[in-house]
Amino acid sequence: MRISVFILPLAALVVNAPIGARAADAVPAFDIAANCKAEIAVTRGLGETLDYCMRSEENSKLQLAQQWAQFAKADKTECILATSSDGTPSYVELETCLELASDNRARSETGKN
Repeated sequence: MRISVFILPLAALVVNAPIGARAADAVPAFDIAANCKAEIAVTRGLGETLDYCMRSEENSKLQLAQQWAQFAKADKTECILATSSDGTPSYVELETCLELASDNRARSETGKN
């Protein structure tokens, strides 16, 4: 009886963990084509092409895959949620967010020494 009192709340916590927290273990899977089509629809007059957008997203995805382990889990979780909040998640935005977060973390740690 005692064990079930502790297991049920723990199970509920794990099942209800934020998606970003669970997703931070690996580079998330974004729909690059859908994101780029939505981006191009919004930025038509700015000259970005679908091909350019797709290449940029693919390049950022590859960079993220190579560097994923170096980013703090908290930063990954926060950046995944931030870059997905508008419904068009972007690897370019995720990479930028993580680079900024990493730089800020490094500055904070340097300032503490």
